[in-house]
Amino acid sequence: MTQPAHPGRMLFVSLPVTDLARSKAFFAELGFSFNPAFSDETSACMLVGEDAFVMLLTREKFAQFSKLPLADPTTHALALYCFSVSSREEVDKVSAAALAAGATEADDAEDHGFMYARSFFDLDGHGWQVMWMNPTAAEQGPEAYAASERP
Repeated sequence: MTQPAHPGRMLFVSLPVTDLARSKAFFAELGFSFNPAFSDETSACMLVGEDAFVMLLTREKFAQFSKLPLADPTTHALALYCFSVSSREEVDKVSAAALAAGATEADDAEDHGFMYARSFFDLDGHGWQVMWMNPTAAEQGPEAYAASERP
């Protein structure tokens, strides 16, 4: 979308899960893979993008890092997680795979023309969105893109 302010920076998001093996299987069904060098019986490093990772951690492992009590993601939202895919069709394909693997639909599809998204809750209740954005809109920004599309 723009040049990174800090080239080489990586993003790691830690996410507590109830059953690590079940969560790994769920996200593998959505097409994600895992880095075994940063995974063990209490954690799994899920590859999301070139420099973006989600660390699936058992609730016990997560508690070692967090100084605050864990919230129940089925009753409290602390974050929403969104990842992009390469096409509108892939949004539907990944969403269907999530639902087939046990996720629950969070909302109706959102179609903004330049962007299309679907949302679901994973096996632990964390909110996820899978989205596609027109590459030109991503580069220009939605308002500039909309202005360029008007006759």
